[in-house]
Amino acid sequence: MRPPILFPLYAPIGSLKGVGERIAPLLEKLAGPIVRDVLFLKPHSLIRRRKTTVVEALEGEVETLLIEIDGYIKPRGPQQPWRIKAFDGTGTVDLIFFGAYAGQLEAKHPVGAKRWVSGKVERYGLTLQMSHPDYMVLPEKVDDIPDVETVYPATAGLPARTVRKFVQESLSRAPDLPEWLDPAWKAREALPGWKEALVSLHTPQFEHDLTEQTPQLRRLAYDELLAHQLAMAQRKVAQRRSPSAKIPASTLADQVEAALPFRLTGAQVRALSEVRGDLQSGERMSRLLQGDVGSGKTVVAMLAMADVAASGGQSAMMAPTEILARQHFETLASPLAAQGVKAVLLTGRDKGAARVEKLAALAAGTVQVAVGTHALFQNDVVFHALRLAVVDEQHRFGVAERQRLQAKGEAVHLLAMSATPIPRTLELTLYGDLDVSRIDEKPPGRTPVVTRAVPMTRVGEVESRLRQVVQEGAQAFWICPLVSDSELVDLKAAETRAAELRTQIGSGVGLVHGKMSGPEKDAVMADFADGKIQILVATTVVEVGVNVPNATIMVIEQAERFGLAQLHQLRGRVGRGRRESACILLYDPPLSETAQKRLDILRRTDDGFKIAETDLELRGGGDSLGLKQSGFPAYVFANPIAHRDLILTAGDDARLILARDPELTSPRGQALRVLQEVFDWRPGTVLKDAG
Repeated sequence: MRPPILFPLYAPIGSLKGVGERIAPLLEKLAGPIVRDVLFLKPHSLIRRRKTTVVEALEGEVETLLIEIDGYIKPRGPQQPWRIKAFDGTGTVDLIFFGAYAGQLEAKHPVGAKRWVSGKVERYGLTLQMSHPDYMVLPEKVDDIPDVETVYPATAGLPARTVRKFVQESLSRAPDLPEWLDPAWKAREALPGWKEALVSLHTPQFEHDLTEQTPQLRRLAYDELLAHQLAMAQRKVAQRRSPSAKIPASTLADQVEAALPFRLTGAQVRALSEVRGDLQSGERMSRLLQGDVGSGKTVVAMLAMADVAASGGQSAMMAPTEILARQHFETLASPLAAQGVKAVLLTGRDKGAARVEKLAALAAGTVQVAVGTHALFQNDVVFHALRLAVVDEQHRFGVAERQRLQAKGEAVHLLAMSATPIPRTLELTLYGDLDVSRIDEKPPGRTPVVTRAVPMTRVGEVESRLRQVVQEGAQAFWICPLVSDSELVDLKAAETRAAELRTQIGSGVGLVHGKMSGPEKDAVMADFADGKIQILVATTVVEVGVNVPNATIMVIEQAERFGLAQLHQLRGRVGRGRRESACILLYDPPLSETAQKRLDILRRTDDGFKIAETDLELRGGGDSLGLKQSGFPAYVFANPIAHRDLILTAGDDARLILARDPELTSPRGQALRVLQEVFDWRPGTVLKDAG
């Protein structure tokens, strides 16, 4: 139950003064449904107001003047403004008002009256003027005009100044909460208390006070990160308490490995050892297997599946698209079948008798491995003894989807896989409730991809090179950029490029774009994989993991528009066969300094983890690596990049807290329970935004 001390924060926004039926939906859209959400709105800028005189007023600045109204000049037409002539003893200033309501001004502010006015001063010809002053108040009401005014997000029908009023009222309702930070660490970091931090957040005096490294924002960011890390640590503890079948390493898996045409890399051996340690522990495994494109994650998963089969259990591998599921099946089925382990492929295409036969085999346990798409967790899919769920490109699935697959058995082990390199400094934010294994070596025999940056002015030379490659029997990708916010505009640009390539090279040019359905995309990708298409033009990122060994050239048009990690992912589509491969980065000169560094690092290394760290450094703030698309939580105060030092500290703190006080019953533990309620981060909501 939520502690009573938080009731004021969880009151509906309609309880705020002035928030009626008309305003409530606007404020909810901007902030959220409860008072806490308004309290957590961050100001994005501030206005400094200087009291001065007309003669000393600076053009372009916000000034506050004590004026006397000399007269009114009515507009000559509906498009003309009302002008109030005013004087302060040192000079004259015109107050400008557009709109029909301006006619009511004379009654409120008669000629001869004195008023404090505040707004931006501009010059019109020889006259100083102030259009629609922000404030126009009686002399005794001068304190109503703040010297420093915070500016909040606004929306249609709800101006920033009105939002500011609601934020100030929500701040007055913020309770004094018990301290949950370690006192020594709080003192060392010179962090304010929770409520003090909120007061400072909403009363900045200088622009610097709005930056992410101020004590108040670091305090609030740490609170949010600690609440999240604590929830993930609790979830991890709960998972480990859940007993699961002990699955020992097997001679069957050794036989599968011995029959492979290659030897495992040291990183694969290490990852497999970590996975086996979990499977043998008797506790339910929740592990992420991170590895660059082509690093051999699927082979590690296959050997774990062999161990499960040897112990009498079943495994399921789920991929986000049919083409990836089919590719995994082709990788797994033959090596497993050679040792007597049967596998089936289950996708949305399976119908009728064929589907019934596969489902019967899974239910009877005569098939030990199922590979498929979302079809795996449909209601009619029943396993005889599901022990291991492998989820490829796990961030492409929602939490509920992963849980539905695991619910097909009892205490099912989870092995998630991802080819999206996440910097070590950010791992905790995404994977704090998972153990992480990294495969950071390339298998021997992978052909290095030569990477070159070429200006768009030489696109004709690139097309000529493509024609030659196609004539030699190879294939190529051509990636078109997102040139606007309109999918139709992007599609038109890609269609134009595809038509030009057909003219230059021939008819074997396919096109994949965002307007196509999943099956349509899969069909074109399958034709490309089968060699029926020589050049694939794509407006969307080509599916991660799609394996076309015959593709030797990746052309990325306007590469400066893509993120560094995204460029690396695209480059990983080629260099999978024995032929020499190349990645051509076409760019529009001149390049910015950041874009130049981005293309340079791609030319120098193909280490995805190093590239991800560099991307982090180059971008600093903002949505590096497409964090939201990668499943990152929608934090309010914490920036996973600017506050990555706090992430590590919060992760350590959370583990230490649970080691000392697993049930959070101590005074600090009770305070931490309040913290988790403040941010809605509890073990049950740990992945609320990461699906």
